[in-house]
Amino acid sequence: MREVLLAQDSVLISFVEALLRDAGINFAVLDRNLHSMHIAPGWAPQRVMVDSEDWDQARRLLLDADLGAFLTKERP
Repeated sequence: MREVLLAQDSVLISFVEALLRDAGINFAVLDRNLHSMHIAPGWAPQRVMVDSEDWDQARRLLLDADLGAFLTKERP
């Protein structure tokens, strides 16, 4: 799996989950439990992971939803 998005906003993560689910893209949200610990707000952003073969499609979908600011930077 490959990281496609990193965010601290649980509502945003829920929206992204709905978009990916509707598009039939397999995904997982990592660090959800760390985010819910109230040690320090925003301490642990949540990572949205998609299958490597769906990564390009997921990025396009999220860019079309105007979420480019939250996308993980592409590695060279």
